[in-house]
Amino acid sequence: MQRDREDPKQTGPDAEVEVERHLGTKDLTRWPSRAGRVGALMVHRLSELLGPHAALVLILAVGAVVAALATLAAAWVYDAVTESDGVAGLDRPVLAAFVTVRSPWLDTAVTWYTNIGGVIVMPIIAVLAIVVLTLRRRNWAPVLIIGAAGVGSLLMTVVGKGLVARVRPGFNDAVPPFEHSPSFPSGHTLNATAIACAIAYMLLLRQSSRVVQVATIAVAVVFAVSIGISRIYLGHHWFTDVLVAWMLGVGWLAVVITAHRLYLTARHRQQTALAT
Repeated sequence: MQRDREDPKQTGPDAEVEVERHLGTKDLTRWPSRAGRVGALMVHRLSELLGPHAALVLILAVGAVVAALATLAAAWVYDAVTESDGVAGLDRPVLAAFVTVRSPWLDTAVTWYTNIGGVIVMPIIAVLAIVVLTLRRRNWAPVLIIGAAGVGSLLMTVVGKGLVARVRPGFNDAVPPFEHSPSFPSGHTLNATAIACAIAYMLLLRQSSRVVQVATIAVAVVFAVSIGISRIYLGHHWFTDVLVAWMLGVGWLAVVITAHRLYLTARHRQQTALAT
């Protein structure tokens, strides 16, 4: 009989792998590719030496370096695109299109909404999610996964803004209050994408209903996309700032989820070895 994944007895470190190693019908501890199997074996050996949580932290630290390099690559691609006027050629037309649909009441509503993805509200949402999920499940995975999503997105934002130092759209095209930090990439969009989707991932691991899973994914995606659109609508960012932020956020999320899968695989192998 299938266990209820919301059963309060299925909490704590010992139940973590049994409950969370499946996402729908997919076993997250199975690696069909050779590269995946080699990586899983290496992490298993590492967890035997350092412990599974320390191994996960180390993987995420290596992932953060990869994220920083990805941001460097994104900045290089951005410069190339800007010089050739490729995707960047859409920036002004897209902004002009949003300007035509502005109205006082909509400006106020979008300004209120975009602040949810800002440097105050988004960290509060992340901390609340970490506290609630950690207390409910009695394991450290929410702290590491959601925390890593937030820290990594912040790192990529700082690196990207420092490297490119792109000027935001002019005040004549923006809705106050104005922002003065560099424009590339959109920090609101990057943070909203990484954190909201990381929270959704942690929720999906304990959801058995397909309808609930689809709703969870939809809410996270709509939130990330709409925060990005709000940044363009308000004239606080160019289209390419938001586009690259979405790409970086999804890329970093893939790194975080892969690290968690490797962690679950190492824990599963340890439990299997102890049981035999």
